[in-house]
Formats: sequence, C-alpha cells, structure tokens
Amino acid sequence: MRKERINPPGVMKHPAFNRIITVEGPTKLIFFSGQTPQTDDFGCFAPGDLKAQYRFVMDKLQIQLDAVGATWSDVVVRKLYLTDFEEWYRVSRDPDFPDYFGDARPTSTGIGVTRLAHPDFMVEVDLIAAVEPS
Repeated sequence: MRKERINPPGVMKHPAFNRIITVEGPTKLIFFSGQTPQTDDFGCFAPGDLKAQYRFVMDKLQIQLDAVGATWSDVVVRKLYLTDFEEWYRVSRDPDFPDYFGDARPTSTGIGVTRLAHPDFMVEVDLIAAVEPS
C-alpha cells in the first residue's frame, strides 16, 4: 500500500493538514467514531479548557489506534467539530500545542457547531485510517 500526500500548486499549503491523500494498493480502512472529552462517568473532562479537552480526545484516539494496530501516520482523514473556532485558533497556535501527526498529516475538515452531545464539550474528533490488510 502506498500513500501520497499532495498539496497542488495554486492552493494554499496549510501547515496543519494535507489537501489530498491518495492510497494505492491493498488497503484496510478503519473508521473511528467521534471521540469527545467524555469521562467514564459521562461527565466532561476539563470544562472550558479546549486545549486540555483536545489532548484528552487525542489520547483516547491513541488508545483506539493502538487497539487496531494503527498509528497517526495511518490516519488519512480527520474531522474536527468545534464549538468555539476563535478559541481553537488561539490554542492551536500555542508553541506547546501537541502535534500528533508530524509530517504525515491527514486531510482535515473543521466544522463549527453550536453544541456537542454534552453542553461542556468543546471538541469532537473522528478519524479514518488506511492500513495494510492483515
């Protein structure tokens, strides 16, 4: 399986994601449900703190990637659902903001929403990964 990340001329090359990813060869696609900052008791982790919620969400997604033998470099699609884009722009530019993808950035879509499943959730992330079939 081969993955090619493409940012064609004439389209702004964004530092946080790739515009296009092609996947060739035998592939197993893995679809991840939206991960929220929901705690085991159905509460919200770190209400009002988007950076902490994002880290929590990504840590939970790491557990799920590990469970299926995938890595962040296998992720080809990321969708972010955000209740506060202004806050996202602020925290995502912080120098200590975690970088999970390195140079293997997925395609990405940010979607502004008025509310998520819990009134204190500020972020939800879903992923699609492409791995070699087992």
